[in-house]
Amino acid sequence: MGRKILVLHGPNLNLLGKREPEIYGKATLGEIDGHLAALGKSAGAELAFFQSNDEGALVDKIQKDGPAHDALLINAAGLTHTSVALRDALIFTGKPFVEVHLSNVFKREDFRHKSYLSNVALGVITGFGPASYRLGLDALLSHLDPKKPF
Repeated sequence: MGRKILVLHGPNLNLLGKREPEIYGKATLGEIDGHLAALGKSAGAELAFFQSNDEGALVDKIQKDGPAHDALLINAAGLTHTSVALRDALIFTGKPFVEVHLSNVFKREDFRHKSYLSNVALGVITGFGPASYRLGLDALLSHLDPKKPF
C-alpha cells in the first residue's frame, strides 16, 4: 500500500495565478494540485488536498485527518508567521511535515522571516515557485522511504 500525504494550502492560495503573479507565479492552485497528484500517483502515494482562508478550518482538518496520513505538506501562507494554533495542530499529529513557500520569504518583508512552523518541520523549501511543492513532496517521499536513492 502506498503512502498517504495530506497537502494543505493556507490563506489566499486560492488566488494563485491571479494574485501578484510576479511574486507567486502564474500557476493556479488547481494546476499545482493536479501536478502533485500525478507525481504522487507515479510514486505510489495517495495525496489529499485542502485549502482554506480560515485558520480554524485548517486546524480542524489537521486534527481530524492528519493522524491518518503518513506525512503532511503545508504552505501555511500568511499563517506561517502568526499561528501558534497551526503549529500545535501539526505537532499533535506526530507526523513529519515539510513547510513550503512559493516565494523566497527571506527576500521579502522582515515579518515573513519568522516561521512558527520551521523548527518543528522536517524541512523547509522556499523560493522555487510551484516547484517548491514538488521538491517538498519528493523530500517527504524520500524521508518515508529511506531506501529510496536521492
